[in-house]
Amino acid sequence: METAENKAVLYLKMIKISHSVFALPFAFTGAILAASGFPSSAQIFWIAVAMVGARSGAMGLNRIIDRKIDALNPRTANREIPSGKIKITDAAVFTVISLAVFVFAAYKLNPLCLKLSPVAVAVLFVYSYTKRFTWLSHIVLGIAISAAPLGAWIAVRGTFDWEIAPLGIAVVFWLAGFDILYALQDMEFDKGHGLHSIPQRFGVKRALMLSRIFHFTTWSLLGADGIIFNLGIAYWIGMFLVGGLLIYEHSIVKPDDLSKLNMAFFNMNGYISIAIFVFTIIALSMEG
Repeated sequence: METAENKAVLYLKMIKISHSVFALPFAFTGAILAASGFPSSAQIFWIAVAMVGARSGAMGLNRIIDRKIDALNPRTANREIPSGKIKITDAAVFTVISLAVFVFAAYKLNPLCLKLSPVAVAVLFVYSYTKRFTWLSHIVLGIAISAAPLGAWIAVRGTFDWEIAPLGIAVVFWLAGFDILYALQDMEFDKGHGLHSIPQRFGVKRALMLSRIFHFTTWSLLGADGIIFNLGIAYWIGMFLVGGLLIYEHSIVKPDDLSKLNMAFFNMNGYISIAIFVFTIIALSMEG
């Protein structure tokens, strides 16, 4: 008989809890920029709850909607739903509860967060279908993840202000850039099953070039962020490090050698999001 602990581990695997390192630091970056330092403990708590709820719900939606595709793909056939480890009804309950937690957290933050929460849920829902009809699915995913810094800003300020827009757009291109790399694994599968992605549409070499362009755009927008918020030398040291990580990420993924793709996807992008948060908070602390 399956224990509650084993069941919990299955759900954590389903939502890939380890990937939270990608978006959560951006949410906290948006929050500290909005507060010009540390937000209140209540704001930090409910932002974290909102992020966990939104991300868990988003992954639940994606796994449910893609279950038949996942079952056909050798890379994903052993995922929790197609392999039968988690029943679809249980996954649906988990997803509804997660999204309800997200909406409740938005309610606890401020009225604008609550009003915008259905929009965020709608984007998360639509994303899971986009690869069925457009290779721009990477951009849609980026837009969904950009809600992390934008939503955290709104959570602290109670308003949407243009200053945070460059960071939000930077996240769009950052996420889309590494999602293109991730999609290289399924290029042949996508071709054979009528699914759309930039690698499937343009091939490996052009996909890698577009990913590089997207990440250069990200780095440029992060630079604009430093100027807008008048962040000091510590931030620019961080941007030098982030630029180096992006260059290294692309140096280890080559058109004729994708063997280090997982390292590029998991390690480098986690380091990048954490570095942006850490050096932003250091810069703000030095100003204070």
